[in-house]
Amino acid sequence: MELAKTFDPTGLDQRWYERWMTHRLFASVPDDRQPYVVVIPPPNVTGVLHMGHCLNNTVQDVLVRRAHMLGYNVCWVPGTDHASIATEAKVVQMLRERGISKSQLSREEFLQYAWEWKEKYGGIILQQLRKLGCALDWDRTTFTMDDAYYRSVIKVFVELYHRGLIYRGQRMIHWDPQARTALSDEEVIYREVSSKLYYVRYLLEGSSEEWITIATVRPETILGDTAICVHPEDARYAHLIGRNAFVPLINRRIPIIADTYVDRTFGTGALKVTPAHDMNDYQLGIKHGLETVEVIAEDGRMAAAAGKYVGLDRFVARKQIVADLEASGLLVKVEDYTHKVGYSERSDAVVEPRLSLQWWVRMKELAGPALQAVLEGSIKFFPERFVNLYRHWMENIRDWCISRQLWWGHRIPAWYLPDGTCAVAETAEQAWQQLQAHATANGFQQSDLEQDPDVLDTWFSSWLWPIEVFHGISQPGNDQFRYYYPTHTLVTAPEIIFFWVARMIMAGYAFVGERPFREVYFTGIVRDKIGRKMSKSLGNSPDLLELIDRYGADAVRFGILISSPAGNDLLFDEKLIEQGRNFNNKIWNALRLVKGWQFTNDLKDAPLMQQNARAVVWFQRRLNHYLHYCTHAYARYDLYEILKLTYSLIWEDFCSWYLEMIKPPAGQPLDSTTYEQTLTFFEKLMQVLHPFMPFITEEVYHILRPRSDAEFLLRSRWPLPESATPPNEEDQLLIDMVTALRDFRNRNQIKPRERIKVFIKDQLSPGSVELVGKLAVAEVHQVFSVSEPCTPLLVGKTELFVAQAAERDVEQERQRLEKELDYFRGFLAATQKKLANEQFLARARKEVIERERQKARDAEEKIRLLTARLEALTT
Repeated sequence: MELAKTFDPTGLDQRWYERWMTHRLFASVPDDRQPYVVVIPPPNVTGVLHMGHCLNNTVQDVLVRRAHMLGYNVCWVPGTDHASIATEAKVVQMLRERGISKSQLSREEFLQYAWEWKEKYGGIILQQLRKLGCALDWDRTTFTMDDAYYRSVIKVFVELYHRGLIYRGQRMIHWDPQARTALSDEEVIYREVSSKLYYVRYLLEGSSEEWITIATVRPETILGDTAICVHPEDARYAHLIGRNAFVPLINRRIPIIADTYVDRTFGTGALKVTPAHDMNDYQLGIKHGLETVEVIAEDGRMAAAAGKYVGLDRFVARKQIVADLEASGLLVKVEDYTHKVGYSERSDAVVEPRLSLQWWVRMKELAGPALQAVLEGSIKFFPERFVNLYRHWMENIRDWCISRQLWWGHRIPAWYLPDGTCAVAETAEQAWQQLQAHATANGFQQSDLEQDPDVLDTWFSSWLWPIEVFHGISQPGNDQFRYYYPTHTLVTAPEIIFFWVARMIMAGYAFVGERPFREVYFTGIVRDKIGRKMSKSLGNSPDLLELIDRYGADAVRFGILISSPAGNDLLFDEKLIEQGRNFNNKIWNALRLVKGWQFTNDLKDAPLMQQNARAVVWFQRRLNHYLHYCTHAYARYDLYEILKLTYSLIWEDFCSWYLEMIKPPAGQPLDSTTYEQTLTFFEKLMQVLHPFMPFITEEVYHILRPRSDAEFLLRSRWPLPESATPPNEEDQLLIDMVTALRDFRNRNQIKPRERIKVFIKDQLSPGSVELVGKLAVAEVHQVFSVSEPCTPLLVGKTELFVAQAAERDVEQERQRLEKELDYFRGFLAATQKKLANEQFLARARKEVIERERQKARDAEEKIRLLTARLEALTT
């Protein structure tokens, strides 16, 4: 068939994906094979594909495709998360564009609009994953608000409540004033912010001349102060403990108390206490019985207690209060100050500490088995360093605030009578059964029941993901669940190790008594080439779909993985995608070359046959070595290293060396044995590359040989090494000699087709000698001594001699040899210095010391040979 001169992925990706889908390559049903199960970290229904998704899902696809080829029954489950805060914000925005306010709608009306938005936009990211080439079992697509999933979330809430692990209580929480909802500790992102430190005077009671100065970064909360606190051992303020002072601007009297919590080095060493608006102040307020005065409302505006500032945005109020303090002579000074400020992970609004009645999960009991599983290795983390981070969080875990003041999500299954009596149950009917006696006694009807208006934290549903995608809670003990659970590998980002990973492990042990997965691989964070995290605000996040359209999915997948060392952040550069595109072209050109050769069974050229047989052995050993290495590298999730080696094996070993070794002379055929072996090599290379670059490999695989309609790489078997024999010394010497002779030709500007005469003082196999001659355009002789004038070359420990031409530059060669000799003398000196170090000899392992001694012996031999060459050159 006629092959295009350059590889064009346009249309190819879609064509192959449609064929894979038609033949249901990704569908899984339980059978007698061992399952390999991965559940996708469900992207938000609001999401579109970005570089982080590209990295995470490409890694999963690599693992999944290889597992298919290893013979596992592979099940990779797709789905999406309902994303309460993000989705509700999108729906509110849609309504605003239609001239509708959320406040004008009932809950049911709003949810109708929410489902309309979800059905229209919620599946976009899943379609985009197809474009990336992901081998997902689309029959199993799950949404965290599917009916069965919804019921499972409610069932778990009720179970935990009756186990005493869920409770309702008023506590200080993180509040998102933009989304108007509570946040968990893990949903708050802290950033270094340049701010101001305001020094404010508080008048002491009983005097018009005595003041105490306090430093604060939040003057808008001064109106909510209910005490001043100093350290009991701070001599500066000992005489003031027990006295009272007045809050500036409003003159409310507040006590001066003492507590060791106060940091005497911050500001003036005196602390304003605002229990309603600071986590630590709240604890002080409880300890000292202080009043709580709320001056900032849930929408981030000043509340009624703020007096004349009521209704102002908190940051506008800050400026106004500072101006009023200055006008009243109460502002002493202002300093620049850098500190950490909490932002909502969802809306990016500055978080407000707020006292609120919320639902909570007691976490310590749940954390115990989940911590033990990781520390004992039942669940393995890659890279292992994340175990310490996990352990620290789990050992210091706090209760989880799970209620959110939203409408979109799983509504909390708690029902109240008008007198506040509460029942937690899966349905209103079950709640009424619990409350009926009390209701009847107090004159209430079933119609008086009202369900809690809040919904559950999104993570309260997604912690059930690996269980409920197989209906492990909604249909306990079903066949699918027993076959597929626990899953094998979770691939995720380290920033959600607490949000999601830890909680899934807790849920696995709490609800089904088993780990949810065996291994967790943490990818790095995608950054730009100067190290900044990619974001829309910085304008450094490329349009992934545009990159796929321009370069093809294979090139994009290559570019993201070749920059991703295991578990480390990656510096992404579009040039890496260009490298992937060039790799596609290299493979395509190799295909065109091989398919353009003629072959025959009647080749009688014995030296040529010998040369080709040697080339086949050479590459087979390279391939065997690669396959052995990859088995171990996959086990440690070192995909970056595997891809680098695959790239080198194909580009360098196969294309640049092997194909040149066997390339027949112009107009002559190749022997059929070598040709068939070359096709087999090419097929195996496409197999090992397929998990990384599925589209071009499938195309090449089907062009190499005729295939049936049902044959695909995913259904082929992963190649196994034919021998444990690694490349031997002669294999590498062959390459090194050709490289040295080519360098010699370049230095001496010898014409490409001009044959040089070479003498080798070493015993090589005949096939190797023939290959050196072919690749270096040389007439090669194996000898014990050389009598004619020659230029010596040293390759490892093997001496080569190139017959001298009249125009050869002897001085240039002498300088090159002296430079090489200086290097080895320096290397030997450094090695000998290390071996003379008693501390090194005492601490290093025996094999390490022996390696250093061998390095010294090799360097000495190099120096001897180079010295001899220089002497020969000058005589």
